[in-house]
Amino acid sequence: MTALRNNTIDIEIDYTDKHVLLIDSSGNMRATIYYMLRELGITNVKAITINDRVIPLIAQNDFDVILLGHNASDSVTGIQILEEARYRGYIKPSAAWVCMTSDSSQEVILHAIDSHPDDLISKPFSIEELKYRLDHIMRRKLALRPVDLALESGAFNQALQICEALIDRQHPEYSHLQKVRGTLLLDLGEYERARELLDGIYWESRDKEAGLYLCRAYVGLDDLAAAEQLLQELIMDNPLLIAAYDLLAEVHEKQGDLVQARETLKEATTRAPLGIPRQMELGRVAVQTQEMDLAKGAYRRSISLGKHSCYHSAEPYLKLANLRRMEVKSSDLITREQIEREIDGLLVNVRKQFSTDRAAEVRAFLIRSQLAEDVGDSHAKERFLRDAKLVNREMETPVDIDRELLVMSGEALPVLEKSQAVPVRKEADSNAKQLSPDMSDKANRLGIKHYLSGKFGLAIKSFGAAIDFDFNNQSAVLNLAQLFLETARDDKARREDRLKMVDRYLNLVERVVLKPELNNKKLLLKKYRATPLDELPPSSLGPLLK
Repeated sequence: MTALRNNTIDIEIDYTDKHVLLIDSSGNMRATIYYMLRELGITNVKAITINDRVIPLIAQNDFDVILLGHNASDSVTGIQILEEARYRGYIKPSAAWVCMTSDSSQEVILHAIDSHPDDLISKPFSIEELKYRLDHIMRRKLALRPVDLALESGAFNQALQICEALIDRQHPEYSHLQKVRGTLLLDLGEYERARELLDGIYWESRDKEAGLYLCRAYVGLDDLAAAEQLLQELIMDNPLLIAAYDLLAEVHEKQGDLVQARETLKEATTRAPLGIPRQMELGRVAVQTQEMDLAKGAYRRSISLGKHSCYHSAEPYLKLANLRRMEVKSSDLITREQIEREIDGLLVNVRKQFSTDRAAEVRAFLIRSQLAEDVGDSHAKERFLRDAKLVNREMETPVDIDRELLVMSGEALPVLEKSQAVPVRKEADSNAKQLSPDMSDKANRLGIKHYLSGKFGLAIKSFGAAIDFDFNNQSAVLNLAQLFLETARDDKARREDRLKMVDRYLNLVERVVLKPELNNKKLLLKKYRATPLDELPPSSLGPLLK
């Protein structure tokens, strides 16, 4: 990433009081850069190699600058350190992060960009280049320090107020300050204000970051058509802007077009294959569109990439094991035995590598139970199901076993409708639940997020909270009715209880005057409720309710 040499006012940076952490696995490179820093007047330098103490050191100290070397041959790379620091929230806005790498391949650079360092610099570099890069970043940090300190304390409203107080076209970081202001408005849910601000910035400057933030505002306002159009334009002009692919896939899914979401993620992972969260998203959407080979490839890459990553988890092992299980019924005897051995290997790895993850243990037993059912071993099926329930009862936060079995079926989950955005109230009592449309809307959105990520129990709680905050939030009521109707169709054991919940939520909106789109949804749900469940569409009801 080459920093642009712009017209920023030249403020001489005093480095004498700056604390710098220099991380590189090469002793020669550390020594070279260390003496460069001393030449620049930086005396407070801690130089270390990459080891297990790096992350705790970053967490426990306030460094002004962190220079992080990436060497692809290291067992734990610099970019993995950067990724983990971002994942754990250890990258403070006021600190300058510079990633140094001799590997300028597209996949490495794009992987680094995913964790948003302040700059990337190619090794080897001269002392003049290092000074220019550091000066450029530190001038920006100095100009925005009050905003960054507010962000570090979690005071987003205060950060926005400071940002707006600093807005002046003569400010040395005016353009960047405006974009920061836009992101703060987005984080605070003030999508209309963000749209107005970012619309002006983008169409005046054609800045790709401003364009991406503008698309986020469109999504927040449910203007998905505008978001899709602008994201397509951004990708056409900036084919390596991978964050635009991520957001476009999200937009496609919200529109009910899972196939297009899959293709967008496929393109993103082709260009930037090293990001585990993106590979996992591709796997999830590929399963929902019945592209099982694509999903298996994504989960296998996630396992391979996760060895020393902060995203290392049991999830891809379990997902892959379940996908292989789904192939058993249609396989011949020899192939079936091979698949069963692979599944056993994956689940043994889960037990060995994630021994403290009780939820993963429950899900592993459920997979074994379903596999036993697939091969006609009813005794083993019940035994593994009992084991799953036994472990589950011992957990502080039990797994929703019914939900897990639904997910294992491979059915696409519904794309739930969002309630209309409402203005954020200027004065809100921070005491417990009261009538609060803005909180209701946020809870409904959170419920959608939980449901789409497979957290069924949390989704129900969030939709319920949305109704508690505002009993007039009919979108949340209908979302609950849709959720229970679809799961009633797929869960015969609890069908009657879930149908009672469907009736309850449909009755709540029976005499309410609804907006046209919500009324159409209600009528469709009533039609489906009157239809024998076995005659309902076998896949997600979400796209049909658009």
